[in-house]
Amino acid sequence: MENRRVLLGMSGGVDSTAAALLLQQAGYEVVGATLLMHSWEAERCASARDAAEAAAAAERLGIPFRAPDCREDFARWVMTDFAGEYAAGHTPNPCVRCNRFVKFPSLLRQADAMGCRYIATGHYARTAWDERTRRWQLLRGTDRQKDQSYVLYPLSQEILSRLLLPLGNLSKEEVRRLAGEAGLPNARKKDSQDICFIPDGDYLRFLRDWGGQDAPAGDFVDENGKVLGRHRGQAAYTLGQRRGLGVSADRPLYVVAKDPAANRVTLGDEAALFCRSLRAEQCNWVSLPCPGGPLQVTAKTRYSQREAEAEVRPLSEGVVEVIFREPQRAITPGQSVVLYRDDLVLGGGIIQSAWD
Repeated sequence: MENRRVLLGMSGGVDSTAAALLLQQAGYEVVGATLLMHSWEAERCASARDAAEAAAAAERLGIPFRAPDCREDFARWVMTDFAGEYAAGHTPNPCVRCNRFVKFPSLLRQADAMGCRYIATGHYARTAWDERTRRWQLLRGTDRQKDQSYVLYPLSQEILSRLLLPLGNLSKEEVRRLAGEAGLPNARKKDSQDICFIPDGDYLRFLRDWGGQDAPAGDFVDENGKVLGRHRGQAAYTLGQRRGLGVSADRPLYVVAKDPAANRVTLGDEAALFCRSLRAEQCNWVSLPCPGGPLQVTAKTRYSQREAEAEVRPLSEGVVEVIFREPQRAITPGQSVVLYRDDLVLGGGIIQSAWD
């Protein structure tokens, strides 16, 4: 008899709750789980609150619920990396890092311990088996406004082979309507846009109080080195930023470079932000093996960005170069470049550098 027991990652939000409902309707035996990720300043962070809301949703649906403690792994793989990347002048994406090293591996371990054949989440993305390549594929969610495939590119074939994504063919409004019709209290709960362990957005405070890193004020300079003003710590800024600089000028100025060693932030014209080429490392080829030569793709370098035509060139194990047909704005070290062919997610990696 087929094992239809599935461990569902639940956040207390409408997406994972609707996923639980859909899995139940499809005949799966669902167990809900909220992974406890962090305890840094618990009164300011949402982990415990999310677990309580997820437990209430699971009770409403009549499914068992667990809250495995993953705080040690999360601190090691996500929070420590986040602090180190900012200290190096990069702008990391902690959700990508968490999915690769903590969330999905933890769900898989817990599923094995509980005798669950599958794991599931409320992400807006899809999976499919490709008989030709003998690989599991990752595809975009059909709702392009909510597609979350960008943050799932690091997933392994083992994880994809056991992953169910019940929301992949639905829109957000369809999910809310489904939850409302089922009488679920979180049907209209707003989506969280914050980094879960820094909900107030105060990165400098996190680096100081948790990471033990000073973030001293320094100079804003132009591209010739002329001092334009003082910044409040280079980690507070990212490439392409215009607002909140506190510098008066006769034209709009943007963050175009950061030098953590000299503690300087360079401001310049928006034109200086555009580059055609990048180098990425820690690459994961998802829906196809690493190609033996250049490959024509579309690619994007931020979650909310629209992808653009490009060529990817594998350089060595886990390292690629991506050359865009048209220059791209604010390609930022620490973010991910994700490669697509139509709806298919080919792979992606962490951006290390960019140039004209």
